[in-house]
Amino acid sequence: MSTTPPGAMFDLHGRIALVTGASRGIGEAVARGLAAHGAHVVVSSRKADACEAVAAAIRADGGSAQALACHIGEPDAIERLYAAIDAEHGRIDIVVNNAATNPHYGPIWDTDAAAFAKTVDVNIRGYFLMCAQAARRMLRAGGGAIVNVASVNGVRPGAQQGVYSMTKAAVISMTEAFAKECAGGGVRVNALLPGLTDTRFAQALTGNRDVLADALRQIPLGRVARPDEMVGAVLYLVSPAASYTTGACLAVDGGYLIG
Repeated sequence: MSTTPPGAMFDLHGRIALVTGASRGIGEAVARGLAAHGAHVVVSSRKADACEAVAAAIRADGGSAQALACHIGEPDAIERLYAAIDAEHGRIDIVVNNAATNPHYGPIWDTDAAAFAKTVDVNIRGYFLMCAQAARRMLRAGGGAIVNVASVNGVRPGAQQGVYSMTKAAVISMTEAFAKECAGGGVRVNALLPGLTDTRFAQALTGNRDVLADALRQIPLGRVARPDEMVGAVLYLVSPAASYTTGACLAVDGGYLIG
């Protein structure tokens, strides 16, 4: 029988949460959602002014947030980010790895070396270093929660998105590996697999009428997701409600993977 009162299942008061790629889209929605449930949110993305705009909006709504810029494609920047969190808070309880890149949309065989390297550096190396830094701290503290934002493309490669899809498959495998090795220390690691979502990142798909029509035919719910529709899944995965959930890959995709 659960010892957590029902009202506390999604209570994040007192938790320090880091959300990357949080200046817009899914990351911004998640940052706002975690703050609304009591977490102090570190809003992070490449541009400091964009981070501060989101953090300020969270504070204006009564939440607690700060802005710390970081490009997760740069290992030194990740080191500086965690050092700043250590200096101010002394711990990190929740990490949501959401920042990603997809510089090439087209046939996989036409992906040039620079685009391939950028995609791997951000979507695999960046996620790995973010997870490793978080895991070390959480294991020392006796627990924590990491959510890696992967994609349905990591399960079913998207057309014209070959290298991106490969990196998201790697994020799924990475999530399972970290989950297995960190579970004994009370650190839970899970993945969110968004389907097609109405963000600037997805405009190559949503902004093309023919491509969008084809995509919608493959989604049983028949529409594109809103960024805020990803928040409930992340909130569950980082909260006490998911205390026995680790290594899970939760698809929020309108039924795409079963369609």
